[in-house]
Order: sequence, then structure tokens, then C-alpha cells
Amino acid sequence: MASIKIVRVQRESFDTMQETRILTGGRSDLGALVTFTGLCRNEGGDLTHLEIEHYPGMAEAEIERMAGLAEQKWPLEGLLVIHRYGQIAAGEPIVFVAAASLHRAEAFAAASFMMDFLKTSAPFWKKQITRDSSAAGWVAAKPEDETAAARWDASNATVI
Repeated sequence: MASIKIVRVQRESFDTMQETRILTGGRSDLGALVTFTGLCRNEGGDLTHLEIEHYPGMAEAEIERMAGLAEQKWPLEGLLVIHRYGQIAAGEPIVFVAAASLHRAEAFAAASFMMDFLKTSAPFWKKQITRDSSAAGWVAAKPEDETAAARWDASNATVI
């Protein structure tokens, strides 16, 4: 069966179980499905929501490019990446990555690679909106996110 690659950038929320069925429905050859769902934290109760902006077309193209690198490096049977934009309330999902393969190592590596890219380099801009607006502002990648992403050589998607 051919590998499935799906990239979506969308305003609306998603159902993770429904999305995983896209990769696994009717298949008995898969040995691993690794998923990650990123949620909007309330930051100790101060955050009401995030406003996520993107450059339409560019965001999809960059995610597609990185998903292609993941497919080249690891023998995947499926890769699905969803990233939301717009206003996202605390507790709502922001991002979903699902990697399917015959073996777990490849699925874990591909999902981790994609999340590290999404956290540090994908063309999205996030603004925190707080209850009193005192801590509102644009969110930059955290040093620990940059460190995690630095372990990948993006030219060939290997761990360095």
C-alpha cells in the first residue's frame, strides 16, 4: 500500500481519533502509530487564548517540504500534520502530528522531527492574549525547543 502524506493548515479544530483513522483505517500491516497533540496552555490561568497567524501557501509548502524529508529518511507508511491558525482558546488543540510505520523507532523519530520543526521553524506567529493584557505578546521559540531542533540535520533529517 502506498504511503499517505497529509498536511493541513486550518482554522477549525480537529478530532484526533478521526484523523488517525485516515492513516490506520482498514490496515493490518502497520506496527506503529505515534501521535502528538499540542494543546494551548492557560499559563497558570493568565492566558485566555492564542492568536496564531501564518502566511497562506508558505506555511503549507514548508510543512510539506519537511514532511517530504521525513519520508525520505524514515520508511513511513503515513504522515499527517495539522496546524491550526486563528484564535485558539486555552485547552484547545493547536497541532497534531501522526506518523505510521512498520516499526516504532521510525514513527517516533519522524513525529519528533516534525514537531521540532513546527515549534522552531514553521512560518507561524503566535501572540498570547492574557486576562489583563500585561503579559500579552508574541511568543518566540524557547531555548529548549531550539536545542531539540538542533539535533536534526535538516538537510537530510538525521539526528546529529
